[in-house]
Amino acid sequence: MPEPRIVTLTTDFGLNDHFIGTMRGVILNINPTVQVADICNAVQSFDVLDGALTIAQAYRYFPSDTVHLVVVDPGVGTARRPIIATTEKHIFVAPDNGVLSLVYEREERLSVRHITSEHYFLQPVSRTFHGRDIFSPVAGWLSKGVEPAKFGDEITDFVRFAMPKPKVLSPTTLKGVVLKMDKFGNLITNITPLDAPALFEPTPPEFTLTVGKAEIKSIREAYGLAAPGEVFGILGSTGFLELSANRAYAAQIVQANRGAEVQLIFAQPQFSATPAAQ
Repeated sequence: MPEPRIVTLTTDFGLNDHFIGTMRGVILNINPTVQVADICNAVQSFDVLDGALTIAQAYRYFPSDTVHLVVVDPGVGTARRPIIATTEKHIFVAPDNGVLSLVYEREERLSVRHITSEHYFLQPVSRTFHGRDIFSPVAGWLSKGVEPAKFGDEITDFVRFAMPKPKVLSPTTLKGVVLKMDKFGNLITNITPLDAPALFEPTPPEFTLTVGKAEIKSIREAYGLAAPGEVFGILGSTGFLELSANRAYAAQIVQANRGAEVQLIFAQPQFSATPAAQ
């Protein structure tokens, strides 16, 4: 017999209400042999970008044919479409609001379908809990091997957004932004080694990172290599530059959070691209 598929959950529903337990029940009622795994149910409420970042960091670590259920859905009950996105190795069930944008960006082979086959839904369909009545049953049937084509026609006008990219302001200056603050107070920026390769060299040239009320002048290879409370830059597991502190909350120390501007300023020119418009 084939191995039972896995269904993952990524939502902003939290753990204080019945929502997640109910969705698990719907899935298991359809397919009692399925394995249900939580990626994160603490996505920031209504925050589609945070949901997009969360699923994009995790999905590739699951086995092929995993069904990823992603419900961050401030448009529930409106005309926004429910969709299935199929990549070479994974299947995603989500609202069509851009929450899969980073998956789209990273996958070369992609098919997106508008879910219209209502006989797979729970009836009646609530106007406020499509996670229970639409997305969970679809994920359950997919986990049993029902082909995505059975749920609706392929579409090409699905909603997607581009993640904010760093901008070169001058030959010495790059402007980025804080995308997320994690549980440890690390500030995850949108700057990668492709954007500023010199910053991640074993001995980087002289630089200053400005964010909030802080100026940061050091890059560390591990959190524990900094002095307690010291704020520094580090290449995090996400592949982005993090602004962190050893055994302390960098966000509190620098007084910055998501959306804060980050400027990387080198003492000598490092960038050759045309400066971005202000």
